[in-house]
Formats: sequence, C-alpha cells, structure tokens
Amino acid sequence: MRTTPAYSVRLLVELSHQPGVLGRFATAVGEVGGNITKLQSLEFNDDRVVREFVVDAESEEHVARICSTLGSMEGFTILEAKDLTFHIHEGGKLDIVGRFPLDDTDMLSMAYSPGVARVSTAIAEDPSLAWEYTGRSNMVAVISDGTAVLGLGDIGPLGAMPVMEGKAMLFKEFANINAVPLIMETGEIDTIVDHIAAFAPSFGGINLEDISAPRCFEIEARLRERLDIPVFHDDQHGTAIVALAALKNAAKVTGRELTTLRMVILGAGAAGTAIARTLLQAGVKDIVMFDSRGALHMGREGLNAEKGWAAKHTNPRQVSGSLSEVIVGADAFIGVSGPNLLNRDQVLTMSEKPIVFALANPTPEIMPDEIADVGGVIATGRSDFPNQINNVLAFPGVFRGALDARATCITEGMQIAAANAIADAVGADLAFDHVVPPVLDRSVAGKVGKAVAEQARKEGVCR
Repeated sequence: MRTTPAYSVRLLVELSHQPGVLGRFATAVGEVGGNITKLQSLEFNDDRVVREFVVDAESEEHVARICSTLGSMEGFTILEAKDLTFHIHEGGKLDIVGRFPLDDTDMLSMAYSPGVARVSTAIAEDPSLAWEYTGRSNMVAVISDGTAVLGLGDIGPLGAMPVMEGKAMLFKEFANINAVPLIMETGEIDTIVDHIAAFAPSFGGINLEDISAPRCFEIEARLRERLDIPVFHDDQHGTAIVALAALKNAAKVTGRELTTLRMVILGAGAAGTAIARTLLQAGVKDIVMFDSRGALHMGREGLNAEKGWAAKHTNPRQVSGSLSEVIVGADAFIGVSGPNLLNRDQVLTMSEKPIVFALANPTPEIMPDEIADVGGVIATGRSDFPNQINNVLAFPGVFRGALDARATCITEGMQIAAANAIADAVGADLAFDHVVPPVLDRSVAGKVGKAVAEQARKEGVCR
C-alpha cells in the first residue's frame, strides 16, 4: 500500500517549544508509516507552539493508528484531527451562480419579469430557439441510481451523490460545461427511462453513471432511441475511449500493431463489453473476454444478451478454460474486474514486454510494482502510478464536441475520433510510462472536442 491524499488528515498539534520536539514528532509520523505533506506554524509563545500538519495515510485504519500513536507520546498534544476528504465535501461541492449580476431593476426586468415573457413566447413558437436562448446548449445531466458505483457497488442514490457532484465539477473544470447531478431511486427499466425522458428537454446531453449491468445497456439503448440529444454511459464508453487511446500508444511503443494483438479482457460487465466493442471497431481482431466463470465462447450456456454478443463477436479461436490457460502468449491484458485477480506468474507467460492495463479501482488486478521488471506498458486507474487510465480524459471533450456540433447522438465513429485525439495528444513525449496525457492536462478536452465535432459533422448527426 502507498500513502495517498485520498486519506489525508489535518492535524492541529500543540508542541513543547523545545529543541528536538518537532523532529521527534516528524520521526514518529514516519515510523508509523505516515507522510507529512504540509507544515505550517500558527501560534508561538515561550512555552509552546501550535502547528498544522497535513499527513497522508494508506487507509482510514491507518489514519486512526497514526493519531493513536501520536496521541500517546509526550511533548505534544493533538488538538484536532480532521479528515480532509470529508472536509472538502462539507455542504456539497457545487454552487449555482448566474452568468451576469442583477445590479439594478433594469437587469431584473430583462432577466425575469416582464422581459422574459418575450423570450419564452419566441421559444414556444419556435422550439429550436431554446438552443440559443436557454442554457440547454451547454447543460448536461449526470444521472445515477447508485447501483454500481466504482469500487463500492450498490450503495444507493444518496451514496452516489458525492460521485455525481464530482463528475459535474470535472465537466465544468475541463470543458466549461454546466452539469447537474441527478440521483434516482432504482426501479424498473421502463420507469427509469420514462423519468429521464420526461426531464430531458432541460438538457443538451445525458451522462449516465454507475448504473448496474445488464440494466445499463438497455437503459442507454432505449434512451438513445427515444431522445434527440446525446446519451452517453461513461462507465462503458468513457473507459473504452481512454483504453483504446492508451492501447494504440502502448502498441506503438512496444513495436506492435493493433490489428495483430492477442488480447485478454478480464471483466464482462459494462466497461469490459464496451472496451471490446470499441477495440473491434478500431481493428483489433483477437479478443478473449472473461467473467467470473471463465472465457466467453459460443458453447457457454446461460449468457445474458451482452455476454452472448461478446461470445459471438470475440474469441475468434473459440478457446475455453481458465485465465491462466488462455493468457499464455497474449500480448495485452485489460482488467476491469476486481482486486488481485492477476498474478506475476500469469504475466510471465504472456509475450515479451506485455501490455498490462489493470484498471480495477482502488485496488487493481495486479499492483504495478509486482511486474515492473517484466511488463512492457503497465497502466492502472490510479493517480499514484504512471499511465493513469482516467475517464476525465474523454467525457468532457466528448460532450464539448457533441454540444458544439449540436449532435443528436454520440456515434462509434465519434468515440474512435476521441480516442485518436487523446492518443495524439501525447505527441513526442510517448514512452513506456507515458502512453496517455496527464489527467490534469487542460488542453486534452479541447482537442477531443474538436475531433468529436468534426466527426459528428462528417457523419451528419448534427441539427
């Protein structure tokens, strides 16, 4: 395990103002495995000093152990211990603000009554004017029922709300898109589709998030058929776009071709199925998918519709057996399953310098440190290792392009265009530990948006 800002604690500490006390405190933090990332002096007098420390830990249990250890030592007293992750979520992470100030009654008369009536009447007579005179043209709904939250599972709509708020922040931060988090009680597919369709006129696009498989497939398909705005299930398509971008560059840097790769995908849920579809569209031919029961092939019984599709369209050699058997000689592995499901011995049986994308979060299928000496390109979904496969490289730009082009949908061609743009954004910096751009690279969304808008126009899916 590594320390991470995700488990950071702010410690307000009173220390005796004597030589060596600060050093003993820092040493004690280090001995219990904490990592001091910030130190600030707040108050001095002759006898004592109050300092603020920010300490990164590995887990909540680790934070508790650090505080307990420090609290039992002489020479300093912990006045306050605050979990910084919970702190930044206090009161939620979003505000709604107007685009201009209401400084006087003249502005109020135009923004609201009586002036707004003229605009409303014009839109009622010509609904297409809503794209110009309301926020719909730059507004996305981020919708979840909390049944498949990444790494947490079915935690319900309220539990999902912080994730959806975070998603809305990313839309604004990276693509200047206004996004509204909407959580729903889970229910019948008909009910969910009807409810989303009912409020869809408020938005220019729908981003579905953390909805369990296989329900998510049908919900997205039916909304795409019913609505004339882009509908995008990010757990499927965002992951697939970034995975394809990374795979293109990984193949390039290891001297391989996409079309000749032998692929294994561990995980046949929403993300795994979407990755397979996108890779096939991009020209990858030999993909074997695995679920908890083994390889998907035409002889398997009891497959749902999506796994049946995978059995039919992947696994051209129709192999069966365990992961250990099928991974032998494979060029690339993509895991979207769970922690510690791949081991070093299995990686050693793959081709030389294999491509290993272990994308389960927060604990990947295999930790990169275990195979650093034998892997070629290694990627995870984590920020504390190189090659982070993060959907934020995709969805802001995809929606930016779709909204700018006033697209009615997001096609597979638009998704491939997004992946190509992300891959190209790496440029001359391409290396084994740099096959995707940094997640905080603000230029990526613009490049993706431009590519997606151009593809939408080429395909004629714009208003």
